[in-house]
Amino acid sequence: MKQIALSFVLTLALAGGATAQCFADYKAKQDNPLRLHYGVAQLSGDCSSGAARSELQGRLSAQGWTLLQVMSVFGPDGLDQRKDSAGQYYLRF
Repeated sequence: MKQIALSFVLTLALAGGATAQCFADYKAKQDNPLRLHYGVAQLSGDCSSGAARSELQGRLSAQGWTLLQVMSVFGPDGLDQRKDSAGQYYLRF
C-alpha cells in the first residue's frame, strides 16, 4: 500500500512540474554594418512579453545582437506559421 501511495505522489509531483512550451518571435539588429533579423526563440521562463524581453536580451547580446522588439509570445501551435519567415533564426537563440 505504501508503494502505491508513493507512486501516486511521485506521479502528481512530476505532472505538476510540467510547464507548457512557450515561444516568442522578435526583431533584432547588429550595427557596423547594419543587419536586421526576425527570429523565433523558445523561452525557458515565464510566458509573458516582459519575461521574453529579459530572456532574449541576454541571449542576443551575448552574440552581438540588440533586441528591438518582442512581437508576440505564443505556444507550440504558432511555430509552423512562423518557421519560413524566421529562416536561419528559427529557434537559433
